[in-house]
Amino acid sequence: MRLKWAFGFPGSSAAIAQPTIVGGLVFVGGADRKVYALDAKSGCTRWAFATEAVVRTALSFAPISGTDQFAVFFGDVRANAYAVNATTGALVWKTKVEDHPAARITGAPALYSGILYVPVSSIEEVTGSPATYQCCTFRGSVVALDIATGRQVWKSYTIPEGPRPTKTNAMGTQLHGPSGAAVWSAPTIDVQRQALYVTTGDNYSDPPSETSDAIVAFDLATGRMLWHWQATAKDSYVVSCFRPDRTNTNCPESNGPDHDFGQSPILVSLRNGKRVLVVGQKSGVVHALDPDQEGKILWQTRVGKGGALGGIMWGSAADQDHVYVANSDVRFSPGGDRLLDPDAGGGLFALDLADGKISMRVPPVSCGSRSRCSPALSAAVTAIPGVVFSGGVSGYLRAYATGDAKLLWEVDTARDYATVNGVSARGGAMDGPGPTIVDGMLYVNSGYAQWGGLPGNVLLAFEVRNP
Repeated sequence: MRLKWAFGFPGSSAAIAQPTIVGGLVFVGGADRKVYALDAKSGCTRWAFATEAVVRTALSFAPISGTDQFAVFFGDVRANAYAVNATTGALVWKTKVEDHPAARITGAPALYSGILYVPVSSIEEVTGSPATYQCCTFRGSVVALDIATGRQVWKSYTIPEGPRPTKTNAMGTQLHGPSGAAVWSAPTIDVQRQALYVTTGDNYSDPPSETSDAIVAFDLATGRMLWHWQATAKDSYVVSCFRPDRTNTNCPESNGPDHDFGQSPILVSLRNGKRVLVVGQKSGVVHALDPDQEGKILWQTRVGKGGALGGIMWGSAADQDHVYVANSDVRFSPGGDRLLDPDAGGGLFALDLADGKISMRVPPVSCGSRSRCSPALSAAVTAIPGVVFSGGVSGYLRAYATGDAKLLWEVDTARDYATVNGVSARGGAMDGPGPTIVDGMLYVNSGYAQWGGLPGNVLLAFEVRNP
């Protein structure tokens, strides 16, 4: 493949929203508080829409009920959900789905039958750390909105009971709980069972709940919780738990391992008709559940050590036979300021969906002398028939054959680019979203400065090189 065009996000140090391609247009959010519609072949800008806050989500696309218009739907990091006319870039509606000051939308809203299902997460895991803060009061949720008007149809929390005062910390600050169980990723729609599945993050404070680090099923029509299955119990955690001295912090007594789910569950129908709900966790374990038996465990396979910034992070991919997962065995010092082992990575794996056995393994590729680098594979992976794509913190994007793990193609994205919009742009670490592949082209962001990664601000479009 060869680079067709590059687009720079002005004034940004990160490119963090996966592009969506529909009808010859690329819809993508930028860290510059804009959403863009670009020509898919040339990268030229069709329109740009200014948002209230940064957009991290991918965009969903659908006709607006009762009209002849099409819209893109997305969320920002101030918990606003938007509908924007896909042709003109004009605002159709905007709805704030959560009033908590730490709330945000990071997962793409899911569309089904005229309803937009919006996942809600937060950064209270960070802001709730200081001992002067009354930690914590946020609860993850899913909000169902009418796609024509933005009107709320229902809202369901991942923790059924609201937070209440619990105890005071060492400084005498009142604490609250339960809290947390954020929904970081896109919901998964099960048309057959008329259900919606989400994965949740950890708790932020004690007492820990039974729906953190879990897969939770909701009824599509009413939002009623149908069932839940918890992977890691008693995982209450805030980022101050990283510190060697946690005396004057709000680190909970549970002091869990921070084994969130950061990715969506994948619903797959196997060739024998059996249905599987499969998902990877930051613990380094891949779980397969039976969606037709309220989450009964089918198999569990460990592919890595896991950790607060390690394990299986943002997204896996599947076909009818295998699930493809990238693992990030990153280990930081107790203060969180340096990598303990810069050569630790994790690797790329294929697991048989029927039994969870590992059928393909690609070891991590060393960074060599590259600075601010790790061979960890944190970014979401993308699969097409015969090929799986995986981006690394190193800045490399690699494509492997699904049959024998042969390296088919690689590109170092961490460099400077001449862009179609004239913005100075550079690639960096690849984390968060993975590539989108449509009509023989591959679109991918490069640049993720968080957690010490190389910054970047570029969207890259590759085409197949003719023989």
